[in-house]
Amino acid sequence: MTDAATPGKTFQPRIFSGVQPSGGLTLGNYLGAIRRFVDMQDSGVETIYCMVDQHAITVWQNPEDLRRNTRELAAGYIAAGLDPEKSILFNQSQVAEHAQLAWIFNCVARMGWMQRMTQWKDKAGKNQQNASLGLLAYPSLMAADILIYHATHVPVGEDQKQHIELTRDIAIKFNNDFGVDFFPITEPVIEGAATRVMSLRDGSKKMSKSDPSDMARINMTDDADTIAQKIRKARTDPDALPSEVAGLEERPEARNLVNIYAALNDQTVEEVLADVGGKQFSEFKPMLSDLAVAKLSPISTEMARLMEAPEEIDAILRKGADRARAIAAPILQQTYDIVGMIR
Repeated sequence: MTDAATPGKTFQPRIFSGVQPSGGLTLGNYLGAIRRFVDMQDSGVETIYCMVDQHAITVWQNPEDLRRNTRELAAGYIAAGLDPEKSILFNQSQVAEHAQLAWIFNCVARMGWMQRMTQWKDKAGKNQQNASLGLLAYPSLMAADILIYHATHVPVGEDQKQHIELTRDIAIKFNNDFGVDFFPITEPVIEGAATRVMSLRDGSKKMSKSDPSDMARINMTDDADTIAQKIRKARTDPDALPSEVAGLEERPEARNLVNIYAALNDQTVEEVLADVGGKQFSEFKPMLSDLAVAKLSPISTEMARLMEAPEEIDAILRKGADRARAIAAPILQQTYDIVGMIR
C-alpha cells in the first residue's frame, strides 16, 4: 500500500470506510465491503469503519427501522470478524465533526460537481426539485467522513469510485485555496474477485435488498437451508463452465457465481476455473452452496445473538465514537484555524 499524499507532505497511512445502514445486509455488502474491511484490519495500518447513518436519512427513514438497521449493520461488522479492539467501529452521527467538516466542504465544492454525480442522477431522477438537499450534497459529507481522519486509503466498490474522485477534488481545491498541504489525496482500494456482486436472478443487475424477489439475493441473516435453496435456484445457462476467464464473457450469471465462489474461497477466478472448468452447474452449484453455508452460517448465527443484546452493540459503538472523536477533533480544529474561524 503506497502513501497517498499532497505534494511536499507524507501522511500516516490510515484506512476509513463505511456502509449505509439502510437495512437488509446482503452477500454483496459482505463480499464487496465488510469482508475486505476484515482483511485490512490486520494490515498494520489503523482502520476506522463507520455506519453512515447520516447518509441514510438523505431519504426518509422510519426512526425505529434506522436504529435497528444501524445495530444490525454493526452486528454484521462484528460477526464477520471486525474486532472493536483492532478497528474503530462507530456510527457516524455520534461524531459531530463529520457534519462540521462537511459544511466547510459544502463551501469548497462546486454545484456542478454535485449535479454530475451518477448516484444523484439515478436517485433523484426526473424529480430533482423534490429531492432533499442532503441527497444532492451527501458526496460532500462522504468526503468529510474520509478526510476528518486524514484517511489515505478507502476500500470501496467500483460504484463508489466517483465519490472518491470527488473527495480528491475537494481535498485538492481546499489545499490550493488556502495554500496548504493539509488534506491527503485519498486513494480508493478496489480489489478482489467480487467487488460487485450481482443478482442471482439476473447477472446484469447488482445484488440489492430492494429487488422485489428475495431469491435474487443472499441475506446475511439467511439460515443454511435458505442459502442452499437460493444457490440451487440461481439462474444459469446450459453450458459447462469454461477453463479460461475469457469463456465467461457474455455469460453474466456464470461469471457472477464463479466470482462469488472465488471470493468466498480466497481464490482468483483463474484458480477456480482451473479446478471446475468443464463441470456442469449441476456439479458446481452444490460446491458453491456448501462453501457459502460454511462461510456465512456462523456469521448469521452471531448476528442473531448480537441483535438480542443491543446494549452490547451500543457500548461498542460508544467506545468507538470516543476513539474516533479523539482523531477527528484536532483535525477539525486545524481546519478551522486554516479557514480563519475563531474557536
